[in-house]
Order: sequence, then C-alpha cells, then structure tokens
Amino acid sequence: MTTVTNPARPLPTPTDLTRPFWAGLAEGALRLQRCVECGHLRNPIATVCPECLSADHAWEQVSGLGTVFSTIVFHQVYNEAFATDVPYNVSIVELDEGPHVLSNVVGKPPGEVRVGDRVRVVLTEVAPGVTIHQFRPDGDGAA
Repeated sequence: MTTVTNPARPLPTPTDLTRPFWAGLAEGALRLQRCVECGHLRNPIATVCPECLSADHAWEQVSGLGTVFSTIVFHQVYNEAFATDVPYNVSIVELDEGPHVLSNVVGKPPGEVRVGDRVRVVLTEVAPGVTIHQFRPDGDGAA
C-alpha cells in the first residue's frame, strides 16, 4: 500500500451506510454490497437494491480487476488541493463482476489512459487511517 501525505485534500467522511466500504479499503479489500434477496452486486452504495428493492445486503470483496469504461483528463484546477496533480484523469472502471466504480488511473500519463484498458485496483493511504481506491494498468492482462 502506498502512503501519500497532503492534509489540505478533502477526505472521505464515512457514514453508517458507507463505513463498511471505507473499512474494507483500510483492511486491503475493495468491497461492494450484494443483495441477499436477488444476488445483485451493486455500486453506488445504497440502502435498497435497485433491482428488487430489498434492504438486505452483505458486503463482498471483489477482484479489483476491470476495464476502463470511460475517462476524461482534467486540465483546469477546480480545487486548489489538487493543483499539483493537474492534469489528472477521472475514470469509470467496469469491474469484471459488473458494477462501475468512479476513480482514476495512476501509473500511466493521464492522456494515455484509454477506454478498454485493463486495470487493477491499488489502495492508497492518503492520510492516517484513510485509504482510497485507484487503478493501475494491469500488466499481465489476466482477468
């Protein structure tokens, strides 16, 4: 796990609903909700299943492997805390299990990230006890 220190950056604020997601990242696992009733694996995190409206769910670790579904490069500074990162990409990754996850791809110049690129999740501690998910190119291409 990588550690980056920049206290000026906004940090996630876990709620009762999202706390298991953030705790999973801190423990080294990307976890999503799976509906107990119909089995739908979902993201974004929600109080009910968008397929069957059941409130029953369990948190399940996913592989962290996926494909870039969409990507854009930001050249404008919208938040001063990220000024030194410009340009940077914001990407939607379609996980092999199906759900889409919003993040960014690191380890490759932002303008070279392409739709269809295979990626793998990496977890980065951005402040003590706060871990975020990002993606890196998947070197072996294995799913």
